[in-house]
Amino acid sequence: MRVFLLLLLLATSIYSSLAQDMSNEELQKIIKKQSDSIQDRSRLGYWQFHKEDVLLICVTDTKANRMRIMSPITKVEQLNNELLLNSLTANFHTALDVKYAISDNILWSVFIHPLKELATHQVEDAISQVYYANLTFGYTYSSTNLVFPGKKENSEKQKDTNNPKTKH
Repeated sequence: MRVFLLLLLLATSIYSSLAQDMSNEELQKIIKKQSDSIQDRSRLGYWQFHKEDVLLICVTDTKANRMRIMSPITKVEQLNNELLLNSLTANFHTALDVKYAISDNILWSVFIHPLKELATHQVEDAISQVYYANLTFGYTYSSTNLVFPGKKENSEKQKDTNNPKTKH
């Protein structure tokens, strides 16, 4: 019986050391470290920050245990069917943990995850993926170098001349 209790205690301590308990306070520390600038009026649970010239926003809802990191890309009215289709295809093959999504007539790159279960490295990776999905929209539509197999025509596609981000 003692051996069983010892094993149970050991298993419980290992599990608790692996379990995550991300908080707004910890998330704020990570964002400050990962960003080039953060708006002074940021409040716990809502942050606007920049990575190079790209605006990112992080919003949490602790009651619902949810967190979003997102970046606005372009207005929906500037998108054509090819760009929309490419972004949906990328959601399956190249955007990985980030997705292209539309809200309030804006196309976003967005990472959504339960808040408490996040680890520091996941938040850092999410910021990077949201950033790169924004930058590569209209080109490779990718959030990392990793690509899941799919049609070669989309992964080999060069610069899209209809990309609204290239129009000035």
